[in-house]
Amino acid sequence: MNIQNLRVAFLTLGCKVNYYETSKMEDAFKAAGAQIVSVDEKADIYIINTCTVTNIADRKSRQMLHRARKKNPDSIIVACGCYVNSATEEKVRAEGVDICITNDLKPEIVKILSSYYMDKQIINSETGYDETSTTKGVQKRTRAYIKIQDGCNQYCSYCIIPYVRGVLRSRNPEDVCEEIESLAKEGYKEIVITGIHLSSYGVDFNVEEENRSKITANAFTESKGAPLISLLENVSKIDGIERIRLGSIEPRIITEEFAKGLSEIKGFCPHFHLSLQSGCDTTLKRMNRHYTTHEYAESVDILRRCFDAPAITTDIIVGFAGETDEEFETTCDYAAKIGFSDIHVFKYSRRSGTVADSYPNQINESLKHERSNKLIDITSRLKANYESLFLGKKVSVLTEDTVELGGMRYIEGYTERYVRVRIPLESNSPDIAENNLMLVTVEGVTSDGVLLGK
Repeated sequence: MNIQNLRVAFLTLGCKVNYYETSKMEDAFKAAGAQIVSVDEKADIYIINTCTVTNIADRKSRQMLHRARKKNPDSIIVACGCYVNSATEEKVRAEGVDICITNDLKPEIVKILSSYYMDKQIINSETGYDETSTTKGVQKRTRAYIKIQDGCNQYCSYCIIPYVRGVLRSRNPEDVCEEIESLAKEGYKEIVITGIHLSSYGVDFNVEEENRSKITANAFTESKGAPLISLLENVSKIDGIERIRLGSIEPRIITEEFAKGLSEIKGFCPHFHLSLQSGCDTTLKRMNRHYTTHEYAESVDILRRCFDAPAITTDIIVGFAGETDEEFETTCDYAAKIGFSDIHVFKYSRRSGTVADSYPNQINESLKHERSNKLIDITSRLKANYESLFLGKKVSVLTEDTVELGGMRYIEGYTERYVRVRIPLESNSPDIAENNLMLVTVEGVTSDGVLLGK
């Protein structure tokens, strides 16, 4: 195979798992001799890693495919990911796509592209581009995402992901640790553990392929999160890894034993993204979520007993099918009662192929917008309340970027609790290096919700 010197641009939509998979595809192309360039530049190949979690995500995926074609009409346009899995190939190709690659074929993308070029007999040693041109969009060596699990057996009524990602599949822990060891050697200090349904990691280890679809939605609660704890303990022993952060997890996995196990892991970040989706039990039942608001609150209480001021973030869907004014107000009251440090607010988008798409009493867009704005306002107050806890206190910051705002220079980074901190630099001082752990004192909070450190 030979795609040396070709310029390849990536654009990623959707979840952290997609971003992880894009980084692996980028690595594969670089190893084959290709140049990775920004999606805003002229490229030989544009690869759009699509999302299909909502109809809006579908539309965004189509828009990005069209945009890539306009950027260079002579380029090869590749659509990969969940939109490809959910739509017919004919529909995807109608967007001007040359190659469709489903999720399971992402690891083979270089081979597929090489075969395509050879079949078309358009590969040659002269591309007309300067091989020494600067590549852009390469991930900073600070924080790396690692996918340890794929697939989902939960089947929430609004979600298409189990149908496009398939059943549970967990990666071998030895393979995960080997990959993280390589990243540590490259200089990464923080690892973010991700998955489509992270809490289910390891429940399929001793299950035959044909029986994975039979794994119940409660399997991970029965495992008590032991496979995940074991993996994190091994990751914490890898030289160079200073921080370990979890992606989204289920509230049902949080037990006293699980939380205590996490608290004893070296470098574990007390930042928990616990999926909620609604603070109303009747809505949760229509969503086919498998917990109650009381159980969720108990999980939060456990985390607050085991960790000092943990960041509790979540996702909430407003305007779900059948959501009444009373149900929405119940969600707002519940969010305030829990005291989240941040909430990702989503307006419900009907998704063909899901159970909820056929539900009666769908909410109109103007009401969804109104509810979204109200919950966003509540989120802003909760976020400010949480950030105020750190005023006058010392926090550890992993530096990432030097920025200039209003004529002042700052170094920015994140705490273990994923709160952004901005540290002013003297006008005549040299830049502070990125990817450094710094202990700073919080002296204030900016108008855009960033802690000011010194």
